[in-house]
Amino acid sequence: MFSSFSEIGQFQKIVGGLIEIVDQLAKEAENEKMKAIGARNLLKSVAKQREAQQQQLQALITEKKMQLERYRIEYESLSKVEAEQNEFIDQFILQK
Repeated sequence: MFSSFSEIGQFQKIVGGLIEIVDQLAKEAENEKMKAIGARNLLKSVAKQREAQQQQLQALITEKKMQLERYRIEYESLSKVEAEQNEFIDQFILQK
């Protein structure tokens, strides 16, 4: 197969070069894999943050709806008191 030591040396150089290239490609593939894992983890984190924020906003909406209902009831009550007081004033004026 090989006729001289120089051909063997040249073959070893070529094989060594190929091994270096394959090692470099493996390192680059590993780096890209790590970047992809990092990006995936970041997306998961962002999704969890958005979910937590959505839950907080939903709780705030519920709280504001309850507050609105309390204000509505208070308004109705005060409107009734106002009507009663106006009626009392009208009756008082008519009695004079």
